[in-house]
Amino acid sequence: MKKGRVTIPTDASFVEGTKEIAAKWGADAVRDCDGTVLPANVAELAEKVYNTYFVVRGDNEWAERHPEETHRTFLMSERVIAETRVLEIDVMKGYFAQQIAPDWDHLSYWEVVDRTTGKTVSDWKADAARGKVVLENAEEMHEYTVGFMALVIWHPVQIYNYLTNNWTCAKQKMYDPAFPNTAEYIKRHMREWCEAHPETNVVRFTTFLYQFTLIFNEKGKEKYVDWFGYGLSVSPALLDAFEKEYGYKMRAEDFIDGGCYANPFRVPNRKILDYMDFVSRFVTKTIGELVNIVHENGKEAMMFLGDDWIGAEPYGKYFGDMNLDAVVGSVGGGVTVRMLSEIPHVKYHEGRFLPYFFPDTFFDGNEENAVRELDRNWTTARRAMMRKPLDRMGFGGYLSLAAKFPKFVDRVTEICDEFRMIVDAAGSAKPYSGITVAVLNCWGKQRSWMSHMVAHELWYQQIYSYQGILESLSGLAVEVKFISFDDVRAGIDKDIDVIINAGDAMTAYSGGENWNDEKVVATLRKWVREGHGFIGVGEPTAFVKDGRTFVLADVLGVDKEIGFTLSADKYNIEKKAHFITEDISGAVDYGEGMKNVYALDGADVLDIEFSDRFRRNVNVGEVKLAANICGKGRGVYIAGLPYSPENARLLYRAVYWSAGKETEMKKAFSSNLLTECTYYPETGKYAVVNNDAGEQKTVFYDIEGRAKELVLAPAEVCWIKK
Repeated sequence: MKKGRVTIPTDASFVEGTKEIAAKWGADAVRDCDGTVLPANVAELAEKVYNTYFVVRGDNEWAERHPEETHRTFLMSERVIAETRVLEIDVMKGYFAQQIAPDWDHLSYWEVVDRTTGKTVSDWKADAARGKVVLENAEEMHEYTVGFMALVIWHPVQIYNYLTNNWTCAKQKMYDPAFPNTAEYIKRHMREWCEAHPETNVVRFTTFLYQFTLIFNEKGKEKYVDWFGYGLSVSPALLDAFEKEYGYKMRAEDFIDGGCYANPFRVPNRKILDYMDFVSRFVTKTIGELVNIVHENGKEAMMFLGDDWIGAEPYGKYFGDMNLDAVVGSVGGGVTVRMLSEIPHVKYHEGRFLPYFFPDTFFDGNEENAVRELDRNWTTARRAMMRKPLDRMGFGGYLSLAAKFPKFVDRVTEICDEFRMIVDAAGSAKPYSGITVAVLNCWGKQRSWMSHMVAHELWYQQIYSYQGILESLSGLAVEVKFISFDDVRAGIDKDIDVIINAGDAMTAYSGGENWNDEKVVATLRKWVREGHGFIGVGEPTAFVKDGRTFVLADVLGVDKEIGFTLSADKYNIEKKAHFITEDISGAVDYGEGMKNVYALDGADVLDIEFSDRFRRNVNVGEVKLAANICGKGRGVYIAGLPYSPENARLLYRAVYWSAGKETEMKKAFSSNLLTECTYYPETGKYAVVNNDAGEQKTVFYDIEGRAKELVLAPAEVCWIKK
């Protein structure tokens, strides 16, 4: 195919330019971008016309008539030390007054917490005129905070666009369908909008009801960002309905969580899980009604996985109830490809590739950097698409900016053609997987391909060492599942060969107090000893008790010294050659790594670092990579695993070794770690991909293990028929 499967942005001021680029890229769909208007003759530009639709913003007249039905959130004031018995706390200090305002009309939802004792304080009063909460009997030298309900008076994503794209349009206010007037209004508006836009084929919801948590500070800079956070999905209407259904009341502190805001790194408690379930049911029911209206008007409904997506969990229990036709999201790399392409209950999946056509990238003199970002994004994403391709691709932003970069336009032309080739060749064929790997954390299937992510595959400094595990898995020839600790308690699926547990101690991704559950521990220990594999990264199975830091140290072959057992010498420090490290020629990149991990007797140390300061002390060393036999099964420990071709290969070997299937690895396999092989049994096709910008030689092994030498051109996909 030379046309189709591609969506490009357009606007009323760039019609002729859109036609020219659409022809080059083979685009069959056009879309508007936030802040632009589609041309009057847009139906002449492409077969499909996407139009952005906002459910809870965009109509300031309605918002101003019903200010009581705006969105709300719970926020924590700055921490203040009481130096006298009377303490005044300015609740808005550190917050952006153009975004939020204290909801002084609903003080019953506010609470003051003595952070020194952890107790709530009832002896306080509000001084709305001065914007303060006053405590008359504070304990001197105690620390206090106010958890206050705040009105959201400017949509957070529009604030971002004001800062990034220099917008000057009206500041969009918000309205919450949990309130009765807005609940009726959004259905009426949906009908009127569909009738007023006959040219639109696809209603692109951006997104639904509740924004992910995005709070700005007093300088208009981002203060708190949680792409998964339910903090902006609170209101008196929702909280009262929740209490009526569940029989208990959610407190401000349940959301504030000591300033952690119940983020996805926290081990979720039952109250938070109940509230997430409640909001998800409300969102999917409400949006399902709007989607029905869209379908009645002969249009498709598409969800943008971003902005107001909270409550629309794509791997949650209720996602299918919305009856959506499609999803679209930003592609940061292989992880977001798999996150989008595997979403159930929709007809097609679309990815927005980087860079966005925004002024922060498309400015004079930056064309080479724009092309490099495009190539990096495509090459990383392509690994995952060989396993589970998207159905469509596209770009966002202002096409007129991209048009000023001819090299960029030409490179996108090549990528669009290659994308169509991949989808046509591999779209419906299930690829060969020699092993099934399960990623174990507190969220399980509900957050498939979403662990250790900020947004669209960005990461924090402290977690890129973990996010690289998913990036590696996204393109490896393995079946990937996501399981929770409740799944382990219920019994591990028989098809799982290897379980990976990765994260910092006490986080939801390592597991926290779940490792204090004897059933979890005994089930996994027995499962490994029966002949399965367990890979731990960072601080896996961490829960300090009974002289151990890693509860499954006996499986992993390592433990972490936290100061309690310094008097016990550790003599297992000899580095050994191993199957896992056969393809590694230089130093392994462990990212942030992990300090003070030592090997137990009997484990094989595959990599260890010594400090020059203590080199004379032979028992001082920090294990970075280890392998261990445990009954009929095997354990592997890795200090950290940021994504790189070398680390992807190391993980691939670790998976096969821990499963006890080393002899089966060289099936549908490419020896050069800068290349990878995908086999499609249904069609008998192999795809050997060069992930490097230079020519690469490799030995290709077919499914029977027969070898053949190949020379791959830079970034080539070589298709071989069985």
